[in-house]
Amino acid sequence: MDFEGTFWTVLGAGLVLLMLVDVFRTLLYPHGSGPLGRAIMRGSWLVSRKLRGRGSFIAAPLAMAAVIGAWASLAAIGWALLYLPHLPAGFVHGPGVPQRGDFAEALYISLVTLSTLGFGDIVPADSLLRLVVALQAVTGFGLLTATVTWILQTYPALNRRRTLAHQLNLFREAAGPSGVLSLDPGHAAGLLESMAGNVASVSIDLVAFHETYYFREIEQRGSLPATVAYAQELASQAQRSDSPELQFAGRMLHASLDALAEVLRGKFGHSGATSSDVFDSYELHHRHLRRGEPDTDQP
Repeated sequence: MDFEGTFWTVLGAGLVLLMLVDVFRTLLYPHGSGPLGRAIMRGSWLVSRKLRGRGSFIAAPLAMAAVIGAWASLAAIGWALLYLPHLPAGFVHGPGVPQRGDFAEALYISLVTLSTLGFGDIVPADSLLRLVVALQAVTGFGLLTATVTWILQTYPALNRRRTLAHQLNLFREAAGPSGVLSLDPGHAAGLLESMAGNVASVSIDLVAFHETYYFREIEQRGSLPATVAYAQELASQAQRSDSPELQFAGRMLHASLDALAEVLRGKFGHSGATSSDVFDSYELHHRHLRRGEPDTDQP
């Protein structure tokens, strides 16, 4: 193989490797996200902060589609570059199929193989190329499975976050200004402990499913950034109670909220000396900017 063929082979292998690393870190690595996916999601987030109306609320779903498209493009182009040095001599063409050795031909072979269509009009002749084509077909099937898995695991995490926000709003409406102090201490303690567990689940979701951070909520009732400050208020009320059981539940909720603030501070760049400061920043960055308001986005 000449220098040009070696160059295309190395470049193609690099693109395929980048795709595999990004998919692995996004789906299988529990405390990280792929560099490509993170860049696309963050870029979409920054653009959405400049939008008004419903456009900003569909930015994250569109960004997920863009990430999937980037994975498919890397795979298709990468494998095409691997085939390019072997065209046309390395492949057997069916009757009436012109023998071409350009990139378009290599990309056609790659797309047909990646999608597992297998038309059979162009097939590899060399035994090593046959193994490479089979490997790409397996990769294509795995990529399809990976994208479906990513979508299916993202939306349950979003629903858990929305459920917590609705729970906080319902608690505020039912308990009134007195909050937990208006309830039976034992009953209130159970509610706060359940709430602490839900906050912990949201913290885990933000770590494991990094992309869920960038989803905005259309309705404020389902927006955790708009309601998380009330959870801090409930924790403070409980800790001022005379009931040891309720005090413990308040400390438990407070600890869960501190852990959530640390995730927001460490993984998404929210600044603040206290958890309250972090949550204020979180709320600011998840609503529309008003006209004339400075853009201080950190994540």
